[in-house]
Amino acid sequence: MLKIQPASMQPFSTLLLRHELLLLPGSQASAGSRSLLSSSLPGGSRLLARPFDFPRCTLHSGSPEWEEQSGAWPSSSEAEDMHKVSPYFDPLEGKIKSTPVADENESFRVGKPFTKKKGHNVGPYAVVKRKSGKARISWVCDNCGEGFGQWWGSCPSCHTLASVKKFVESEVSTSRGSEISEAVVRSWFPQQLRTAAPLSLAEVSASRNQSEWRIPLSGHFGQEVSRVLGGGIVPGSLILIGGDPGIGKSTLLLQIASILAQGFNHNGSAPVVYVSGEESIEQIGNRADRMSITTKELFLYSSTDIEDILDKIQTLFPRALVVDSIQTVYLKGVTGSAGNIMQVKECTSALLRFAKQTNIPILFTGHVTKSGDIAGPRMLEHIVDGVFYMEGERYSSYRLLRSVKNRFGSTDELGVFEMTEFGLQAVSNPSEIFLSEHFSDSEVLAGLAVAVILDGSRTFLVEIQALCVSDSSVRRHVNGIQCSRADMIISVLMKQVGLKLQENAIFLNVVSGFQLNETAGDLAIAAAICSSFLEFPIPNDVAFIGEVGLGGELRSVPRMDKRVIAVAKLGFKRCIVAKTTEKSIMALNLEMEILGCKNLKEVINAVFVRV
Repeated sequence: MLKIQPASMQPFSTLLLRHELLLLPGSQASAGSRSLLSSSLPGGSRLLARPFDFPRCTLHSGSPEWEEQSGAWPSSSEAEDMHKVSPYFDPLEGKIKSTPVADENESFRVGKPFTKKKGHNVGPYAVVKRKSGKARISWVCDNCGEGFGQWWGSCPSCHTLASVKKFVESEVSTSRGSEISEAVVRSWFPQQLRTAAPLSLAEVSASRNQSEWRIPLSGHFGQEVSRVLGGGIVPGSLILIGGDPGIGKSTLLLQIASILAQGFNHNGSAPVVYVSGEESIEQIGNRADRMSITTKELFLYSSTDIEDILDKIQTLFPRALVVDSIQTVYLKGVTGSAGNIMQVKECTSALLRFAKQTNIPILFTGHVTKSGDIAGPRMLEHIVDGVFYMEGERYSSYRLLRSVKNRFGSTDELGVFEMTEFGLQAVSNPSEIFLSEHFSDSEVLAGLAVAVILDGSRTFLVEIQALCVSDSSVRRHVNGIQCSRADMIISVLMKQVGLKLQENAIFLNVVSGFQLNETAGDLAIAAAICSSFLEFPIPNDVAFIGEVGLGGELRSVPRMDKRVIAVAKLGFKRCIVAKTTEKSIMALNLEMEILGCKNLKEVINAVFVRV
């Protein structure tokens, strides 16, 4: 234990050094002590400049001596009127002492001693400033946006390592987004403020004309977008468009803004404001010129401040507002910079309240994470009225607009577009965009089969490619098909059909990067593998629809009538289906042969026959 001499036995230099440790540098008392030491002792200046070594002390907050000495301090009720203090240990005296703590609203100057207050002597000691205000601490995954109450090494939601980060949310930013939107709406409608009151369903229905409620989008492109949205844009709605960088989100919104500004079949032209936080006005104008957009009522603005945006569009009272993107805008007074989780949440809340009270639809884009989800809190997708994703392969010109959430329409709709030098163009016949040219008389093209897939309400004919190679170092490679599904179909072919595929490397591919997630493509996968293994090309006028079971049997899939009608329209002559659906399809009276099979053996005997 540390042994401390009484104050009377300690040398003058030690006493002065202890006093120096407790004095604020620059105070009057400190300056006087140093002057006294320099003038009264020989070599005093060298003593002040020489460093001192102190013995180590084991006294800490958990030791009995700490409890014994701290027990003499006044209780919390007795010290209410005193200055708040912070305990510390004096290494020279071996005692626990207290240091005054200043509140945030208490002004003080470094070096200025505290004054005596209600019998509590306060010397010129160091002051620790206490922070006021509360902050809520949470842990958020920067990959998927899920929030947690504690830190995790890997995100429990997306299982990404080291992605859970600390996030401090200050109470200062509470309700900031709603306050901004309320203030803007009051400035827009100073005479029309009304108190909220419940309305009967009859009153609401009588005041709205269903046929004229939505804002239509004209043209072939506009009709394709309207079908995905549910029939047009609903006034006062908040729509989020997500997608990978460079997929065409900004191009899509610029074309929609141009159609809304022209206002064909909807009360003529009206102002539409396109706001970008990523591009300048000149850059947006250059893109509009390339796309041959010359609408006079389309206004461009570059800003990242939500308050500034809502204030500047007041004079125009636009038909719609476009914001590109939500990760680049911010609200003053909200914790964090633009793109922060708190900023994204509050900015979206401000836009939502503004849209609902002004009846102006707002469309905005959102960045995505590496996993493909919208960047920001998961709450963002719950706040908005609709969430739509732009999808497409990097080296393909086709783009898919998929509905994930839609409060005013179905989520089964899918829009198909092609990216050209003039912008996005709607595809007239999307059923055949994933088909390639067939040559039935070529032995090189063995291993090709056509599957009929439903994605939303759209029917696609997708080409499946298979390649069986013997004596290969690679056992299996799959693109566009679930590996577990491919392994099951291969095992069924070996066990139930009797194909000797054990010594062959099997490669499977779906053309154009299409992801095959539906079981209706099982029969086409099996047929493509058989074609490659037997080196027998499948005729180019045959399509396959059906699910394969573990016993090799064929099972029916939903909406067979819609699939078969799409196949007949594209000129196919034969369609292989499950035996259970043959009668119902024959009743459609299609100019196409419907061949029903019970199992895979019957399929092989029906298709792989040389004439």
